[in-house]
Amino acid sequence: MLLDLAGVVYDCDTPIAGAVAAVERLRKAGLPLRFVSNTTRSPRHKIIAQLAALGVEASDEELLTPARAAVEWLRRHGRQPHLLVHPNLEAEFTGSEGGKSRAVVVGDAGEAFDYAGLNRAFRELVAGADFLALAANRSFKDADGELSLDAGAFAAALEFASGRSPIVLGKPSPDFFLAALDDLNCSAADAVMVGDDAESDVAGALSAGLGAGLLVRTGKYCPGDETRFDPPPTALVDDLAAATDWILKARRTEADSGDAL
Repeated sequence: MLLDLAGVVYDCDTPIAGAVAAVERLRKAGLPLRFVSNTTRSPRHKIIAQLAALGVEASDEELLTPARAAVEWLRRHGRQPHLLVHPNLEAEFTGSEGGKSRAVVVGDAGEAFDYAGLNRAFRELVAGADFLALAANRSFKDADGELSLDAGAFAAALEFASGRSPIVLGKPSPDFFLAALDDLNCSAADAVMVGDDAESDVAGALSAGLGAGLLVRTGKYCPGDETRFDPPPTALVDDLAAATDWILKARRTEADSGDAL
C-alpha cells in the first residue's frame, strides 16, 4: 500500500474524516504501508510529528519524500546542491555539501521564490549544473482551501529558460514509486497507490506498473480529474475510508481466486 498524505490523510492540520481509522484498518489487515508524499516544504521529522498529532503512528522508514531521494542522488553522484527550496527544508540537505560538481535542486520554495533566486538557479544551470526537480506537481491545495502554484511550475520555467530538462525525483517519477516498493520487497503488480492527484499520484503509479491506482475525491481533486490523464484511475472513490473498503474487498476476491494482490 502506497498512500499520499496531503489531501488523502489530512488537509493542513486536520485529518480527513475516516482517514486515521482507515490507516489502522489497513495495518490490522497486515498490509505493509509506505507514505509517499511530494511535499517539499516540511522536513521529514515534522511530517512524522504531524501524523502522530493526528493519531497516525509512522516510523521514519515508512515515509518517502523527494528530499530523501534527492539527498541519496547527490551522495551517489558526488554533487553539492544549489538549493531553491523552502527554508524549512534546507536542513534536510545538511551534509550534502562535499561534491565537486553542482546540482540545482528545485522544490516548492513558497514565498522564497523570487526573480533573484530563480535567476541564480538559471545561471547555475547554464554553467552546467545538474537539474533536479523534487516534484513536478502543477498545483496543491493551500491552507486557505484554494489551489496554489506548486514546484512543477517553477521547474518548468527554469527548463524553458535553460533548455535543460530536470530529473524528477518525486511523483510521478517511476523510480520514486519503485523505491518505495523495493523497500517493502513488493512487486509493482501487487501494489496499490491512493492519491488525490490524478496525474502525479494515480497516472504516475499506473505508468510505473503498479497494480491499481485509486483516486479520492478529497484534497485537490476537482470533478472530471479522473478523465484528464492517462492511464485513468482504476477506481474513483470518495475518500481513504472508501479506498480501504475497495482494497480489502479486492484482496478477499484475489485470495478466493488464488491470485495475489
